[in-house]
Amino acid sequence: MIRRRRPVAGALALLAALTAGIAFPAGAAAGEPTGQDAPKVDLVLDVSGSMRARDIDGQSRMAAAKQAFNEVLDATPEEVQLGIRTLGADYAGDDRKEGCKDTAQLYPVGPLDRTEAKTAVATLAPTGWTPIGPALLQAADDLDGGDGSKRIVLISDGEDTCAPLDPCEVAREIAAKGIGLTIDTLGLVPNAKLSRQLSCIAEATGGTYTSIEHQDELTDRVNELVDRAAEPVVTPVATEGAGSCDKAPVLRSGLYTDREEFGQQRWYRVELLAGQELRASVSVAADRAVRPDHGVLMRAVTVHGREIVRGEATGSGRTDVASTGLRYPKPEIDDDDSGKPAAETVCLGVTTSFSADAGVKTTPGLPLELTVDVVDGPDDAADVASFGLGRGWWLLGALIVTGFLAGLVWGWLSRWRVAVWRTN
Repeated sequence: MIRRRRPVAGALALLAALTAGIAFPAGAAAGEPTGQDAPKVDLVLDVSGSMRARDIDGQSRMAAAKQAFNEVLDATPEEVQLGIRTLGADYAGDDRKEGCKDTAQLYPVGPLDRTEAKTAVATLAPTGWTPIGPALLQAADDLDGGDGSKRIVLISDGEDTCAPLDPCEVAREIAAKGIGLTIDTLGLVPNAKLSRQLSCIAEATGGTYTSIEHQDELTDRVNELVDRAAEPVVTPVATEGAGSCDKAPVLRSGLYTDREEFGQQRWYRVELLAGQELRASVSVAADRAVRPDHGVLMRAVTVHGREIVRGEATGSGRTDVASTGLRYPKPEIDDDDSGKPAAETVCLGVTTSFSADAGVKTTPGLPLELTVDVVDGPDDAADVASFGLGRGWWLLGALIVTGFLAGLVWGWLSRWRVAVWRTN
């Protein structure tokens, strides 16, 4: 059984599940890869006055961004619908209210005309303010509609200048809409404060933050993110856990999303046949400021309340995700057990111990992602994973015997060589 997993390992496992997909039984609808609509990417470029600085490979930040965009446009996959939005490109005055409205769609999201897009980028010149929050809100609208993947790639060299519209809060609002939009951020020669802001924006939507210091790094990273948008994605299915097992929704194999209040317990049910194994994992993201010490507990129990197995993890504030998982095999029915039921209802309970300081919003609850996978069970259900080795015990035994014999042979050869040396 899986007793404990570190948050980082759980986050990587969740990322692998999102990227590679999950093997579902026939007819499963939850979390299946979708791609009926073309993937969409909106490149959001900071064109504020600070982009004049000449500190990227001897050229200005604006020149490096233009060169990177030209190369990215040439390499964009045909199936990707790409758009370009600017912030701070038009208003050069001192009126903050006007400066915070300065975001525009330079090239609309849709089938890419490379020549037209490059011509539009060539006209850009560093101008005004840095309204990151308003630009993100507009970019989310640019990508509205369809069920394909949606990605915003934000490139900036400075902090937002339009507070109190905090861009991190804007990103959380976008994530709370459940439209499957990811925001990736790139900081051009950033300082510590900018890094924190861009990291917060990315983490709120499950995106990534990258610090950029060279033009080729910018080109490679943007290309990578655009290509990633073209990959098949798994769309989580929204569900709502209950306060008790008897009222919990029945889940099939798939990927699900929910929200859990601070200190709340959520229940879900899974039907398991004899000879099958349940593999479940959960990740809870801290999408707002929480206290460093927290944890997540997942339990599999019977409908009568008897605990079968549990998985738990604790966090110290170093990561924004706490993850854990468990496995439970239901043995095959023997002839002697023919009177026992072939199916079993397993109750999955998820409990968190997150807490926040006064003034931090507790609603909506923390975003939760639940993976459920029902597969054929192991031959010996009494020993689920053989302490993590599965059927690899025989290989471990063979390696031990081989190492022992090799040691004996090497020792004999060494003594023989020493004896010959002494003789000679």
